[in-house]
Amino acid sequence: MSNPEVWKTWEGRVVGGKFPLRQWLGGSDHSAVFLTDKQGQTDQKAAIKLIAADPVEAERQRLRWRATAQLTHPHLIPIYEIGRCQLDDTQLLYLVMEYAEEDLSQILPQRALAPAEVTDLLPPLLDALSYLHGKGFVHTRIKPSNILAVGDLLKLSSDQVASPFEGGTGRRRDVYDAPETAAGIVSPEGDLWSVGATLVEALTQKPPFAEETLTRDRGVLATVAEPFRGIARECLHLDPKRRCSIADIKARMQPAARSVPDPSPAPVLVKPARRYRAPWRVLVPIAVVFLFVLGIFLFHRIFPTKPPSDGQVKIETAPVASEAASSQPAPSAPAPAPKEAAKSRGEVVHQVIPDVPQSAKNTITGTIKVGVRVEVDSSGKITSAKLAPAGPSQYFANLALRAAEQWQFSPAQVNGQPTSSAWLLKFRFKRTSTQVVPERASH
Repeated sequence: MSNPEVWKTWEGRVVGGKFPLRQWLGGSDHSAVFLTDKQGQTDQKAAIKLIAADPVEAERQRLRWRATAQLTHPHLIPIYEIGRCQLDDTQLLYLVMEYAEEDLSQILPQRALAPAEVTDLLPPLLDALSYLHGKGFVHTRIKPSNILAVGDLLKLSSDQVASPFEGGTGRRRDVYDAPETAAGIVSPEGDLWSVGATLVEALTQKPPFAEETLTRDRGVLATVAEPFRGIARECLHLDPKRRCSIADIKARMQPAARSVPDPSPAPVLVKPARRYRAPWRVLVPIAVVFLFVLGIFLFHRIFPTKPPSDGQVKIETAPVASEAASSQPAPSAPAPAPKEAAKSRGEVVHQVIPDVPQSAKNTITGTIKVGVRVEVDSSGKITSAKLAPAGPSQYFANLALRAAEQWQFSPAQVNGQPTSSAWLLKFRFKRTSTQVVPERASH
């Protein structure tokens, strides 16, 4: 049997006398990850990674993990314990670390991320990477499977962190690794290559290079919106010295930044020079207004309006055209408008809330808003449904549209007769809930 098949059979075993292997979470030919408990806290989950203890590399790996365990950052997975053990005839190293519910590689097969989601994803990733580089480390393995969700926080894995002085494995492993890693070179610039490759895949569900030939897929990159296209292009330079820095990426993420200069420069708005106005040209209008107000005041002081003798305040109206006209009775009030026809705009009788997989919910930051307008005929059945608006994510827009098509309504009525109507269904997708607010819409 291959290593993964063997390691899966270890569920239920105990590592180091204190870490039960509760559930197989995944692995490869050289490592396996299980769900376990944080030592002394059976109610707190942790993840334990097992790797075969190579006689030559085992001690170096332990020292690397011990150095990484000293690093603390809110967007870096913490390491709890490191040790050695033996299961059956296999000597193993183990690493106990924080448990993450989800990783990006589980989301991308279902849908690409919306630009707004990538805008939320990049800052914590770059902050963790900047922290590592500032401490003299490189991540070496930035890829979707190592971008993890722990509650509401996005975190980078820490088990592959290394020092640039250690070098790499001497072989190119996959499309996320910079070309120079084939020569055993690991560096901060290599991490930036990985950021660019991961960024493109997050937005398109496809890596920017064909894994077999390492040739650039320009069609994929062309579909990426700015500023992400410019960021990816600057990260994926073959020459490490030409790659952008973390600070460059953050600058491009600012709203005013442009990743590619417009060939036609934007027009420069020149504020017109302020005309000089002589003081008298300002004072004369003010004096005129003052004299006008003063005149009105003096007029009322000299010729006050006398109230009628009966003590009632009389309100003067415009003079009548003739005495005969004044004797005519006052016109009667206009007849009230006929009552509007009695209407009933119908009601919702059955609603369907989209069933969002937990893996998709875990990718949501904030609220994703989608509107669906439905047309309802005189029998209460939906005749059409269209997005209005679709929102930032096609994946969630499709979920909302499919759910809206299953809603049912009582028919609208005018004077007791059924008629057609329209509704706007406002979907609100959050990490913890999905809500829909129906509103009647005009035709």
